[in-house]
Amino acid sequence: MKITFIGAGNMAEAIVSGIVKQQVVAASNVCLTDISEERLEYLSQKYGVETSLNNPSAVADADVVVLAVKPQIFPSVWPEIAEAIKPDALVISVMAGVPSATIAGGKTIRIVRVMPNTPALIGKGAAGIAAGELATEADLQLAEKLMSAVGIAVRVKEEELHAVTAVSGSSPAYVFYLLENMLAAADQMGMEKGIARELALATVIGAAELMKESGEEADALRNKVTSKGGTTAAAINTMIDRGVGESIIAAMKACAARSRELANG
Repeated sequence: MKITFIGAGNMAEAIVSGIVKQQVVAASNVCLTDISEERLEYLSQKYGVETSLNNPSAVADADVVVLAVKPQIFPSVWPEIAEAIKPDALVISVMAGVPSATIAGGKTIRIVRVMPNTPALIGKGAAGIAAGELATEADLQLAEKLMSAVGIAVRVKEEELHAVTAVSGSSPAYVFYLLENMLAAADQMGMEKGIARELALATVIGAAELMKESGEEADALRNKVTSKGGTTAAAINTMIDRGVGESIIAAMKACAARSRELANG
């Protein structure tokens, strides 16, 4: 299988790193394209992959073409690529907000859309995978295999990718924002920065692992550690009084709404 990535940014590198390391695809059968020769040279040296500055020639013999460019760049690069892709090639898009119908443009192209997130950079990603109109079961299995090399992959309907964007695609930023403010509070309370960072990171990671391994719901776990009149209750009650929960829900809905706006142009 020959796979070509159009765009050689962080997400493309994360996927390439995973599939090469786990021998899902041989490095010699992976090609990346980009406008930066320096970036391509770096990736070639690090992973042993092929690189190209010419998109049409890079996709001409590819069995799988991964669109890993920013959505706003897509209209300028797609026309020449679409003409060069083999008729039986699978197109996998990791672009946010660009529907499979828009990519296909009326042509008979098999498309699978993927919504990954940045923890894929360390093999801890979470991706939603959705089939375009013509995608087959084998296409979905292949996309799952590629994305499982950098984390977990779950199937959803294409219309659900807006919610996936809010729940996992954009959500690492929510966690970073929580940590940012936890560390700001620690600083205001006079805590040494290094120690505060170590404790906060371990707590977020540990809490997530506890929920995963216990199988319990978030509210049940929260209630277990929130004694009436205690220190945790003082913190949680302040968050409730200030509408933190409602703000999180509103923020995620805004994220999904923006994804829909981008999909509609």
